[in-house]
Amino acid sequence: MEKSLNFIEEIIEEDLKSGKHSTVHTRFPPEPNGYLHIGHAKSICLNFGLAKKYNGLTNLRLDDTNPTTEDTEYVDSIKNDIRWLGFSWDDREFYASDYFETLYEYAVKLIKKGKAYVCDLTAEEMAQQRGTVTAAGKESPYRNRSIDENLDLFSRMRKGEFPDGAKVLRAKIDMAHSNMLFRDPVLYRILHSHHHRTENNWCIYPMYDFAHGQSDSIEKITHSICTLEFEVHRPLYDWFIKELEIYAPQQIEFARLNLTYTVMSKRKLLRLVQEKLVTSWDDPRMPTICGMRRRGYTPAAIRHFAEMIGIAKRDNIIDVTLLEHCVREDLNKITPRVMAVLNPLKVIIDNYPDNFVEELDAVNNPEDETMGKRKVPFSKILYIEKEDFMENPPKKYYRLSVGKEVRLRYGYLITCTSFLKDEKGEVIEVHCTYDPETRGGTTPDGRKVQATIHWVSVQHSLPAEIRLYDRLFCKENPEETDEGKDFISNLNPNSLKILRNCFVEPSLKNAKPEEHFQFERIGYFCVDSDSKTENLIFNRTVALKDSWTKEATKQ
Repeated sequence: MEKSLNFIEEIIEEDLKSGKHSTVHTRFPPEPNGYLHIGHAKSICLNFGLAKKYNGLTNLRLDDTNPTTEDTEYVDSIKNDIRWLGFSWDDREFYASDYFETLYEYAVKLIKKGKAYVCDLTAEEMAQQRGTVTAAGKESPYRNRSIDENLDLFSRMRKGEFPDGAKVLRAKIDMAHSNMLFRDPVLYRILHSHHHRTENNWCIYPMYDFAHGQSDSIEKITHSICTLEFEVHRPLYDWFIKELEIYAPQQIEFARLNLTYTVMSKRKLLRLVQEKLVTSWDDPRMPTICGMRRRGYTPAAIRHFAEMIGIAKRDNIIDVTLLEHCVREDLNKITPRVMAVLNPLKVIIDNYPDNFVEELDAVNNPEDETMGKRKVPFSKILYIEKEDFMENPPKKYYRLSVGKEVRLRYGYLITCTSFLKDEKGEVIEVHCTYDPETRGGTTPDGRKVQATIHWVSVQHSLPAEIRLYDRLFCKENPEETDEGKDFISNLNPNSLKILRNCFVEPSLKNAKPEEHFQFERIGYFCVDSDSKTENLIFNRTVALKDSWTKEATKQ
């Protein structure tokens, strides 16, 4: 069944059909003042995806109009994230700073038309005179400066004759307008600050609202797609375009992505990094694209998630378990299965030959036969999970206990005969016997064994550090806080648990950063970027259990 069009696709197809546009040209315009997050990923998939669907083009444009918050580190991270997600802008890499001279000329044009003026009010004074939703604002005493005076002052602003905050250039529109953005908005401010591209060539910088729409116009963008908070800005962008008499892109707004247990503000994410509440921008608990990459999320899963949630006209909140479902669904198809023990308990098979080692066949991925098999060493002394043995098991406990028989994955059937405790009363060693006729877990006599457990050979296993990541916030909506507190108060104190006494099978010796594995019966894991052959580190990506599918089935 063919998928129905979303409302943006309907607009595009009508534009192409009517001849309004002969091609589709979109852009992804992030500000380089932080790392991209999953919300940006939705926008990336939308803009690049639409261009691909309609054989069009997508520009990457960095809206770098605020040198005090921008950095080449952020520029590089943005480009890396887009490439990792599977998209390319070819040679169409642009910056708002590419257009600084043109934007300056646009501002001069507005001054000459009597539509802009230099204002000496401070930011606080302008805020006081702006008015309210129900009350008109008050005009600046500098509003009626002559065109010649404004041109002279604006030229001197550019030359650096005035300190920061001394003057701004404002549009002359309507201080009583019902749309507060029309109440003589600031177009340029003075910032004596080094810019990551233009260095110290400029000391005045255009405001985002003035640069954004004009940059779209300069690049001849056909469909300027942005999130709903910019809907109220669209009339102002249209006013600029009309007064400047330049090409008019069509702005279309869609609902931004909101996820449960997540904050999506770059300012708040920056605070988490600066206050060392997370290790870095790529901390696997962060909703940043690089953080999700380090945690083990795949580009295909994120693209599939963006497709599943679709494009809406109204804001809503998406359950984070849907994202986890998409990740789990993709990893299930592509990851090899391996065995790892996170909480080890020693098992000695008393009747197994001493110093004897077997190589057992293990299936790499039952979902994909082409991934083949691997050899797993088996010996007399093994590690199993502590939770797979109980001294006094309840009814319907089918794993290991005295007198109980279980199947070792890919190995033999073993029966527990006894166990040892330490001085604290904790079980530290389990003794078993094995049935040599059950190699590969088969039962020639047809007897039923209800539990299969995983294991590693003590002699051959590799030590590993396992990092169990959970949600960064313990509240579904982190923004909901008690009076006097902020979102920080909702941080999950158990969002990371580090296990160091863990062991993995020897096939993982040369595992490389970002490689994915399913630890059988435990979850999906990814090799951390800090991992080395002599110090293996694995991050839990998602657990095996898919709670979203269960909830979706109920509905």
